[in-house]
Amino acid sequence: MAAAGVVIDRLREKGQWNAQAVMEHNRWLFAAQQRARRGPTPEVFFDKRLDNSRLVKAEDPVRKREMRSFTVAAVFFFALLMVYSWQHFSSIEYGYHIETEKAQLQHLQEENHQLGLTEAQLTRSERIDRLAHQIGMQSPQPGQVVSAPAMIDADPNSPVLASMTIPALPANR
Repeated sequence: MAAAGVVIDRLREKGQWNAQAVMEHNRWLFAAQQRARRGPTPEVFFDKRLDNSRLVKAEDPVRKREMRSFTVAAVFFFALLMVYSWQHFSSIEYGYHIETEKAQLQHLQEENHQLGLTEAQLTRSERIDRLAHQIGMQSPQPGQVVSAPAMIDADPNSPVLASMTIPALPANR
């Protein structure tokens, strides 16, 4: 930078300072730099074809051991990654399965609730009485209803002997 400043100062002193003179000086410097790099002869490159087919590469035991240890480490980390991925995706799958089961349970609970309401509505005694009167039934008279003997202490799975009792007919017939 200082050399360029000196050249410009010299050109100003001579009264020859202009852009054209500076460009010419720069061209001369660039050509001098190229000549200094190459020397007096131009650079020439020749294409050399080498036949390496007869060469045999000697085995390097250190390099071979390094490659084996690298391969073992890579396989170990790959296996570790696969186990982690398998666990991660299994947990996601189980999460979806749990959510599906929860939704199904909620649906079944809602359906059970609806069926309970329907059962309560259908077994109301007022409704049964109204339907009985519509088809011509009457309320039972005293003594007309016979209840089965109470078997509170008996095992419900034990065999029972069938029996029949004939109700007494009214005397004024």
